[in-house]
Amino acid sequence: MSKQWAVWGLALAAATAQAQQVDLSALDKHMHGRPAQVLVLGTVHLSDMPKTFDAKGLAPLLDRVAAFEPEIITIESISGESCDLVARHPAVYSADDFKPYCRDTSDARAATGLDVPAAIAEANRTLKQWPAQPSAAQRRRLAAVFLAAGDSTSALVQWLYLPAAERRAGDGLDAKLVARLEKARAGRSENELIAAPLAVRAGLQRVHPTDDHTGDAVDVSDPQAYGQAIMAAWASAKEASKTVRERDDALRRGQDMLALYRYINRPDVLGVVADGDFGAAMREASPQRLAQVYVAGWETRNLRMVANIRASFRERPGARVLAIVGSQHKPWFDSLLGQMQGVEIVDLQQVLK
Repeated sequence: MSKQWAVWGLALAAATAQAQQVDLSALDKHMHGRPAQVLVLGTVHLSDMPKTFDAKGLAPLLDRVAAFEPEIITIESISGESCDLVARHPAVYSADDFKPYCRDTSDARAATGLDVPAAIAEANRTLKQWPAQPSAAQRRRLAAVFLAAGDSTSALVQWLYLPAAERRAGDGLDAKLVARLEKARAGRSENELIAAPLAVRAGLQRVHPTDDHTGDAVDVSDPQAYGQAIMAAWASAKEASKTVRERDDALRRGQDMLALYRYINRPDVLGVVADGDFGAAMREASPQRLAQVYVAGWETRNLRMVANIRASFRERPGARVLAIVGSQHKPWFDSLLGQMQGVEIVDLQQVLK
């Protein structure tokens, strides 16, 4: 008996040793210089707002976030590089699944002569040599290159810098591309109404698309059962999140956008939303645990998005980074980015107060 207990004790000690983790937070305890400051702005998808939505109501929000003085802005959009990767692997990624996220760049390629890889390379070279006072022709050319690179929001940033008289065809922009840029200038997405204007106010030349849907392109044998399991999970939590949803809806119908953004970014509200979606999915009791596959896809997506954000300031220790993303992502972004060395998460509620 004593020998059995001894073996059990050794096994327990080994398991305990394996469970112990290195405290990585200690690595930057005595770091040189200031940490990077990351502000995660959880947003509603403005294209889904009621018809009564007036973009002018965003002004107080933009003023407060602009006061953070971001040096890098990231957005929830898939980069041209990622879309190019997906297009090259049709056996892995469904073109139909990615069609809503990856725009056809053939019009910009026809106007500039650049495919996506060549356009990305030219944009990078151009930005490394960007003058303090670029000409209108340089901005038009860079806008055209960004469109060819599949980065329409950065193209809009260049377009917004131009005075009205200079928003015309030329330098790689043809009439079709000008029409695209003008449509974006009048658009209703958070990339068009928040990210691009803030980039111009901050004197930035681009934004960084960081979304990723390769991780949540799940492969299940019974898609119908998979969808039913997720819907059942959401239904089970509907009553618990009713108050939060009703308040959210009421604020969306109103005109106080600052109040809406303060509300959807509150930790208690984010907690209810996360539990009503992913917590409910973890509790869903189908034999195949299908809803947990959905959670795994969501977390993989967040991990890859956060990695893209980290890469955006990889060569900029101490940078001030604004990450604009759908509000459901915010708890994961704050948690994951907050674990990284030399990174400090900024309290959004303090910025918006």
